[in-house]
Amino acid sequence: MTGLVLAWVMFEQYFPYQLRGYLQKYSQKLMSYAYPYIQVTFHEFTSERLKRSEAFSAIQNYLGSNSTKTAKRLKADVVRNNEPVVLTMDDYEEVTDVFEGVKVWWSSSKTVPKTQSISFYPVADERRYYRLTFHKSHRDVITEKYLEHVLKEGKAIAVRNRQRKLFTNNPSEKWYGWKSTKWSHVVFEHPATFDTLAMETKKKEEIKKDLTKFSKGKDYYAKIGKAWKRGYLLYGPPGTGKSTMISAMANFLDYDVYDLELTTVKDNSELRKLLIETTGKSIIVIEDIDCSLDLTGQRKKTEKDDDDKSDKEKDPVSEKKKEAEDERKSGSKVTLSGLLNFIDGLWSACGGERIIVFTTNYVDKLDPALIRRGRMDKHIELSYCCFEAFKVLAKNYLELKSHETFGKIEELLGETKMTPADVAENLMPRSDEEDEECLKRLIEGLETAKEEARKKAEEEAVSKAEKADKEGGETSSQVAKENCEISAEEAKENGVIAGG
Repeated sequence: MTGLVLAWVMFEQYFPYQLRGYLQKYSQKLMSYAYPYIQVTFHEFTSERLKRSEAFSAIQNYLGSNSTKTAKRLKADVVRNNEPVVLTMDDYEEVTDVFEGVKVWWSSSKTVPKTQSISFYPVADERRYYRLTFHKSHRDVITEKYLEHVLKEGKAIAVRNRQRKLFTNNPSEKWYGWKSTKWSHVVFEHPATFDTLAMETKKKEEIKKDLTKFSKGKDYYAKIGKAWKRGYLLYGPPGTGKSTMISAMANFLDYDVYDLELTTVKDNSELRKLLIETTGKSIIVIEDIDCSLDLTGQRKKTEKDDDDKSDKEKDPVSEKKKEAEDERKSGSKVTLSGLLNFIDGLWSACGGERIIVFTTNYVDKLDPALIRRGRMDKHIELSYCCFEAFKVLAKNYLELKSHETFGKIEELLGETKMTPADVAENLMPRSDEEDEECLKRLIEGLETAKEEARKKAEEEAVSKAEKADKEGGETSSQVAKENCEISAEEAKENGVIAGG
């Protein structure tokens, strides 16, 4: 045995690499005549590691449910709270499976690139794979029936064990290394639903119908030649429920949520890579997009650069320094064009069943090209609390469907502006407060807001009047001055004439 090991080491070190490849090639070909088994390998990543293989994931789920009785080394994970752990086959483990009387062998392994460095941590480029081995006499059964059975069962297991997640993108510096990923996630457990959402019933039903139609529209989108995605623009003042709306949408459709932080994305290329790593049945969210990047000012900046072109030619050194400083401060190089391609360009068709949501407090600040129909297909305004939205909140917080104070509250809501968040805060019971005390506090808050709005309107009216008077006075003074100058000129001319 020692002699064989020594011979193998000498072969690896001293035998030329090119000849070694030929030797392995023909030795495997020779072995195939005597070896009666066929092997099929399923790698974890496809397309040069751009995307995780769906077949690998399905096989992993299938073997996890079938290997617990025979495998000696297993990996454990928890899928949901208060449920048993999920076991999967560990690396370098082998299990058997039987299908229609045919016995097959599954093995789990990984390849690690050779490196000369010594490290306590595995390298980032290790590649896992599953290998299926079966007798060549059963080729038809395995390729035509068994593999289809494995993939189908694996996907069904994934649906049963599915745990919805809330993702956030990692900075690109953390994309490489041991167990590195472009997205980090936690379990998505937000309880918001359309039933608890403070909004008019008619508007909620319209949104739910639109979402349902989209989720069932795979064939329709294929027929019309469009990528299976849809854009939603949620806009309105702070505290009107934009984030809650996203949670309600995710719970309604049973989708994952990807919260994309644009300020950590360095350029358009990184943005595309993040998009590729998202899965179907997901909502990609960019909140407060008007604050995320200066996308609206990029066109103006280009125009300004054209105007200042002559200045650059005069002092190129200082201009280069200024550009470097601006680049350092801005951090992200994501452009409006890159974001538009992210929404509906060629790369947006990678995958399917995705919803893209933008939120903003100031819709007028956004570039029209960013929110036009076809990119943001549905615009939803979330405004101040109306009486119908208040009744939803009263039911949620106080379990009240009617009360003698509702008439007064309806009147005040029609006369003043208060966000659903502020209404909810007033309705939130404090300690052992009675329902009536909460409603009384809300009425007081509405009356205070009404009075503040009245005073503000009066102050603005006074300020506007003073400004108009000031402008009018300046105009009168200017006119009087001009009249005096004209009179003096006329008097001078008359004096000259009289003297003549």
